[in-house]
Amino acid sequence: MGTSPEGTAETPCDPSAVPPGLIGLRRRVPNVDTLGYYRMSLRDNDLHSFCEASLGVNPRGIAQASPRTAAYKIIMNQPAYRAALIDYIRAQAQPPDKFSHQPRLYGLAKRLAEGQPYDDDVLFAAAWLHDLGVFIGHRPEDLAALAAWDHIAYANRQVPDVLRQLGFPEGRIPAVMEVIRTHLPASTPTSFEGTLLRDADILEQLGAVAILRNVSKVGRDTRFVRYADALRVLRRNVEQLPAQLQLASARRLAEPRVETLKAFLTAAEAEADGNEL
Repeated sequence: MGTSPEGTAETPCDPSAVPPGLIGLRRRVPNVDTLGYYRMSLRDNDLHSFCEASLGVNPRGIAQASPRTAAYKIIMNQPAYRAALIDYIRAQAQPPDKFSHQPRLYGLAKRLAEGQPYDDDVLFAAAWLHDLGVFIGHRPEDLAALAAWDHIAYANRQVPDVLRQLGFPEGRIPAVMEVIRTHLPASTPTSFEGTLLRDADILEQLGAVAILRNVSKVGRDTRFVRYADALRVLRRNVEQLPAQLQLASARRLAEPRVETLKAFLTAAEAEADGNEL
């Protein structure tokens, strides 16, 4: 490894030494996570600057071959694109607890398929990006604007460019956007991937995790001023959402979650003993 200013590193000349998921660069780059390599991250700047610094100016996010050797031709393969997308959401998800929803949702959606074929890249991208518009920094701060905010319309504007810059196949971006468009309970999905994501998102609103997600909003979300506000949403969820599940696999997974949520609501009401929560 050559010498370089503090905080940067030069990659070794042998590209075969680059571990999977890392990009070998022939330039000096900041934030070296492992000796001599640069892991795809947005910590240095925004997404556009990140892609330019690591891959060169390329709207599809695919690195160009070196004019001197094909050894440095780096293609954004699936693992690299996925790692970059996870890094992007990790940086954007604010408050930080918003980040945990995406991996749970993706895992649930895959589980619901029960061996039936689906486009895993489309499902992965939609699961990780469907709530981009609910993050602080993406949603409006003005309370009136926030009350009328359409986070799906925001995703429709922003997500395609994010996917392009991370190297996602252009021809499959419309499928991702359709899954995101129909992920709410009131929507009717037009693809199996859309049904998987929608039912998985409903399951995330039932059970113990749903309790954590709602109670954590009290005092920091204008819709949740008191605990009673969280209980009202949870009660509505348990009364209305199970019947909206489309997949038999989702209905089976919902059963213990519904029982958990009902038991919690009953206990909370009993312990409050008629007092305001």
